[in-house]
Amino acid sequence: MKYLARTAAGRPLLGDDEGFVPLSAADPTLGSVCEALPRAAAGTLPDVETATADRIDADAVRFGPPLASFGKLWGIGLNYAEHAGDLDEQRPDEPASFMKPGTAVTGPGGPIRLPPLEQSERVTAEAELGVVIGRECRDLEEESVDDVVAGYLPVIDMTAEDILQRNPRFLTRAKSFDSFLVVGPAIAVPDEPLALEEVTVQTVVDDRVAAENEIRNMLFSPRELVSFHSRVMTLEVGDLISTGTPGAEPIEPGDHVSAAVETIGTVDAPVMRCSTR
Repeated sequence: MKYLARTAAGRPLLGDDEGFVPLSAADPTLGSVCEALPRAAAGTLPDVETATADRIDADAVRFGPPLASFGKLWGIGLNYAEHAGDLDEQRPDEPASFMKPGTAVTGPGGPIRLPPLEQSERVTAEAELGVVIGRECRDLEEESVDDVVAGYLPVIDMTAEDILQRNPRFLTRAKSFDSFLVVGPAIAVPDEPLALEEVTVQTVVDDRVAAENEIRNMLFSPRELVSFHSRVMTLEVGDLISTGTPGAEPIEPGDHVSAAVETIGTVDAPVMRCSTR
């Protein structure tokens, strides 16, 4: 597994399980992580061993979001039958997708900032597997999806559930507060296509596993989701599809939330409350 990341100061990095080097030390032609995404999708990223710099241990790096700016942000609701049942919702026949604004994104460590109480009194956190697009594509067959995916990362999605419960048409607002999408510290780039079905996703709050499930139990697999949405619109380099959560958990100021995606990585963030605007 290789990893594409950025420091909190924006310096692009290339890594493996033993540490990170500056991306430019591995390939001087790559000036940003975004420029490296097509190479990641094609399986032609350089090896860390060939870099002209020594590895830095991941524990010594303060990570920022892996991309300076993501493209389109797709979210998928009710993608595990068990989660739909928890919400007393019917199983959808097609992906229940929505979009989030770029301003919802915050990097690893957050913090997650809950809206003032007069706007929302109940926010939930949801761990998800995120899929990062590495090549522009349109009308993909499912068997071609691996050719356009740069890699994967853990994400924490948030929902102001009380807003959503008032009216399902309020979904976009319920999902769009600042910091309502925490992205993982690195894009995991597999050396060969992953057996995603075997991967477990966990929503963790204060070291307690609040929800857990395997990707095999998704109603629509990550590859199906990429193919489906490529028929809706052109997918571009840097687009992110969050593939749905095994379960949501209410969060309060002082909580610490994690999304743990087996083999891909973990992202966590503390929770705080915004003051009245």
